[in-house]
Amino acid sequence: MDLAAERDQMDRLGRDLELLQQAIKESREFVAFLKSPVISKEKKQAVLAELFRSRVSDETISFLNLLTAKSREDVLPETIEEFFRLRDERQGIVGVEVRAASELTPDQRQGIQRRFEAITQKKIRIAFVADARVCGGFVAKVGDTVYDGSVRRQLELLRERFVEEIGSSRSVN
Repeated sequence: MDLAAERDQMDRLGRDLELLQQAIKESREFVAFLKSPVISKEKKQAVLAELFRSRVSDETISFLNLLTAKSREDVLPETIEEFFRLRDERQGIVGVEVRAASELTPDQRQGIQRRFEAITQKKIRIAFVADARVCGGFVAKVGDTVYDGSVRRQLELLRERFVEEIGSSRSVN
């Protein structure tokens, strides 16, 4: 990452790693290949070069070769995730994941994005996920903080208030 930043190639490296990440997401065989202890380092390096040489930079191929030489190619998915997290941190971008019961409209998405930009006072990269377990509203995760705006959570809060009020009214009587 430091070398890419020094050479003003962060965007290129980001695109390369997105391509690798897509290959990992789309192919269980590719993940099994990366994690296989039976396949030699040399064979893995040759296959990775053959698959990606025309599609990624020489620096990315060198990085893949280094990972393989150190027997760390099995952590490539986590390494890519960490790269994106660190890149966003450097650029002052916060990742937000929003889960909603159904697909949100473009207006809803924009409203949520503006709201979290105001809350965090930073640029945000937002991922919207349809999740049938969310009963109305949405649940958003910003780092370790969860904002639960689901109907289920609102009902839970309402129930807690009723229980508290009933408890406090009984103690008064």
